[in-house]
Amino acid sequence: MPDSVPGLSMSRRGLFGAAAGLAATAALAACSSSKNSSSSSTTTSAGGSDPKSIATDAYIFGYPLVLMDATRATAAPTNTLLRFDRTPSPDDKTVVTPNVDTLYSQTWLDLRAEPMVLQIPVMPDRYWLAQMMDAWTNTVHNPSSVHPQISGGGRSGPFTYAVTGPGWNGQLPDGLTRLDMPTGTTWIIIRFALNSPNDHDAVVALQNQIKLMPLSAWTANPDTPTPNGVPGNPTDSPTAQVQKMDGAAFFAKLNELMAADAPAPADADALARFATLGIKPGGSVTGIDADTLNAAVHDAQQRIHDYENPGAKEVNGWSYATDLGAYGTDYPLRANTALTALGANLPADAIYPMMADVPAESGGAPRTYRCHFPAGQLPPADAFWSLTAYTADHFLVPNPDNIYSVGHQPAATPNPDGSVDLVLQAAEPGPEVPRGNWLPIPSSGTFNLAMRLYAPRDNAANGSWQPPVLTPAS
Repeated sequence: MPDSVPGLSMSRRGLFGAAAGLAATAALAACSSSKNSSSSSTTTSAGGSDPKSIATDAYIFGYPLVLMDATRATAAPTNTLLRFDRTPSPDDKTVVTPNVDTLYSQTWLDLRAEPMVLQIPVMPDRYWLAQMMDAWTNTVHNPSSVHPQISGGGRSGPFTYAVTGPGWNGQLPDGLTRLDMPTGTTWIIIRFALNSPNDHDAVVALQNQIKLMPLSAWTANPDTPTPNGVPGNPTDSPTAQVQKMDGAAFFAKLNELMAADAPAPADADALARFATLGIKPGGSVTGIDADTLNAAVHDAQQRIHDYENPGAKEVNGWSYATDLGAYGTDYPLRANTALTALGANLPADAIYPMMADVPAESGGAPRTYRCHFPAGQLPPADAFWSLTAYTADHFLVPNPDNIYSVGHQPAATPNPDGSVDLVLQAAEPGPEVPRGNWLPIPSSGTFNLAMRLYAPRDNAANGSWQPPVLTPAS
């Protein structure tokens, strides 16, 4: 996803890439690389009662659950906190479209034994977000500095949450806000904003104050330190691992995982259909031969790859989606988002207009672009916004001034009339352009842009605000 967590993914296919994790280039923009596929919102989009059709739809239904499990297996051990304490540079080639706005921490929880307590430290005047996803990739809770979601409405912090699994009925100590998860497996991604180019050490110090421990440990001693976890070292990306599974392996894993992390009640009709082939929690596949099952897997993978999100927006050359993060029974959208942007945020938390394959030169000469925001028309966000440029292969643009993002760090300087002009070019534009208004781009080839709106306002999601046209100036 344009909001990328280091260490969780490798490169993506084409426009979007092809690995799992949070890296994606224009994945959140359109969740599609083709105009040739169905946009139906239910798992029965292929239709039919024949075994191949059922298995195809079952694969699309179950793909996010299996991919989440493969991703979990590559991370730090369950119920440990992994802090990423480094911002990316142009030399980093592991994660595409890396994010220079925030530092991340993450944890995979197993809530079956008891709740886990997560505490976010006090940090006035800094944006933070703790995104909590179930095993099916839905964002269930999203406490943040904008909406801390603390019982009683406290906003000063620290912010202390008891994350509970299905069926837990115990009592919580005072000062904990209960957040119920529908699955025992939970993925939490924590983002802390970097407010200036010199802010790194301050954010790392805040990361080190995050607490994560079982409820029993919290009750015994809430001051127990939380060490940093050690990530795994997989030889294949999670997406590649799932891609290699044949039909028998995939559905055996799906049945196993559904027994541990149950589908939602809204999935009952789909599950009844899948159960005719033994695709059910704890089940065994029956009534379909291996060749047909493998053919169904192939067809499903192609449909996931080719899916086009009918809710995607295309405005002034920018592409973005405002319907991600929670999917209900829209299984094709859920599967495609898992493939292209695993860990996608709710639109209430972040929106990512993207622009791809912009020419960096004309007739062999480097080009200059202007991005003009009329007065009062800067990207509407309650936290902050930024604009980042990437090379043709979706990495940061090398430049001697080490400027990789504008809009937030540093902030852009407005014109006397309140409008804002950003200059995008390879060469340093001179003193007439403030530092916060120049975004370096490559001098040749093509480049890509990612605009990030954190805690976007309603007019960003409903389309009444539109990102501006990128205008060639030379």
